[in-house]
Amino acid sequence: MRWDNLAEDHANHPTSGTGALFAADAVTTRTFDTPEFRGITFHEVRARSIVNRVPGASRMPFEWTVNPYRGCTHACVYCFARKTHSYLDLDTGLGFDSQIVVKVNAAELVRREIASPRWHGAHIAMGTNVDCYQRAEGRYRLMPGILSALRDHANPFSILTKGTLILRDLELLRQAAEVTEVGVSVSVGFTDQELWRTVEPGTPSPERRLDVVRRLSEVGIGCGVLMAPVIPHLGDSPEQLRATVRAIAAAGATSVTPLVLHLRPGAREWFMEWLGHHHPHLVRRYERLYADGAYAPTWYQRRITRYVHELAAEYGIGPAHRGAARKLPRREPRPPLDGSEPTQLTLL
Repeated sequence: MRWDNLAEDHANHPTSGTGALFAADAVTTRTFDTPEFRGITFHEVRARSIVNRVPGASRMPFEWTVNPYRGCTHACVYCFARKTHSYLDLDTGLGFDSQIVVKVNAAELVRREIASPRWHGAHIAMGTNVDCYQRAEGRYRLMPGILSALRDHANPFSILTKGTLILRDLELLRQAAEVTEVGVSVSVGFTDQELWRTVEPGTPSPERRLDVVRRLSEVGIGCGVLMAPVIPHLGDSPEQLRATVRAIAAAGATSVTPLVLHLRPGAREWFMEWLGHHHPHLVRRYERLYADGAYAPTWYQRRITRYVHELAAEYGIGPAHRGAARKLPRREPRPPLDGSEPTQLTLL
């Protein structure tokens, strides 16, 4: 059992209706008989720590994270965080989507830990593992307390989300932005409706996520878009990439950062099962494309990145174009992105 860092002693926090899996560690296991939470089980735990150093931080743009939840009802079939559920002896497939660990004391821990003399105000990233604005946040409301603590200590932070619930906390974000550096990014990898419904079934639609970008921009909080994942052979045609970047630009995004699908263990098995069910003709192509590991070939990543950056410049996204409203001529779509280049690209 690997819950030692999540929960306090069972004698102090007895379980209620939990099975053997959580016998010594879960505070309470709950289900809610409402449509938005039907089929989902919440395991409430009292975490011992919440501000965590990122493994291999030297290779990441951030060193510290806060993750108030584990597991995610967004149910994105490609989610790289699926593997982390196995550390809790939980299933990385449906279990990841429906067995949600809630760190109910997250806000008080953040306030306590960043008030420590040992803490020196480093940037804290949120939403880097699972989404802190997934549906569970609507019931548990952990983020207002976390944001309030960060604001009160003027501690810089960033949030990455696919959730529209972040708009609930607009005033807190605005207040924090007055005293410290606040970064917000929304994840929108594509605007294709059919692809969204099958590959990201628990998320708000891409259009609603872009409305978040638009609303944040309206209140003066710059918002970038992580265009992730770009899914090979399903969301990477020139027409699809152009449509996505065009929509991102129209929403007022300050930047767009493309990231090609990567398939780490845990996510790879679940994604390939989904692919075999929905697009069996692509299974062999994916086996070849990802034959060397979790990442697509560097030539493919580079080509996608270059084309998206060209589109971003064309539509006026980025620091050099902020505030510029200009209509640019439409270019003809490029040929399919299936060539090869012996070049290297480093992505997160």
